[in-house]
Amino acid sequence: MPVHLSPDRCIGAAQCTRNAPEVFTQDEDGLVRLLPGATPDPHDPAVREAALACPVQAIRLPG
Repeated sequence: MPVHLSPDRCIGAAQCTRNAPEVFTQDEDGLVRLLPGATPDPHDPAVREAALACPVQAIRLPG
């Protein structure tokens, strides 16, 4: 299962972009999105930290 984003849960805290700026961005409303061409690896420490830091769990990892 890949990394799953839930923009509808996102509150724009930007923890994702702080922890994994090479993977995540925010849209014009401040909601989590993947950078174009990014393929997040759920085992990447930065991606894992972004998911853990999200206060509303808008990023979910497999397992």
